[in-house]
Amino acid sequence: MIINVKVKTSSGKQEVVKDDKEDKGDFYTVCLKSAPENNKANVELVKLLQRYFKSEVKIKSGLRSKNKVVEVLK
Repeated sequence: MIINVKVKTSSGKQEVVKDDKEDKGDFYTVCLKSAPENNKANVELVKLLQRYFKSEVKIKSGLRSKNKVVEVLK
């Protein structure tokens, strides 16, 4: 499954919110505690989404962007 993710870093909390307003399919907003330095936010994003979906997760594109395309493997 491919999902679109908008990441908010340095927010002080971890949260995954599904946004039903988008017409582009599955769109999620994810708040992370980590700052976007030294790949820390990407690592936190993968771990958080793996717990949320209970499945393996890979970032397909947007490693240096706040908008990412993520693949959830079954």
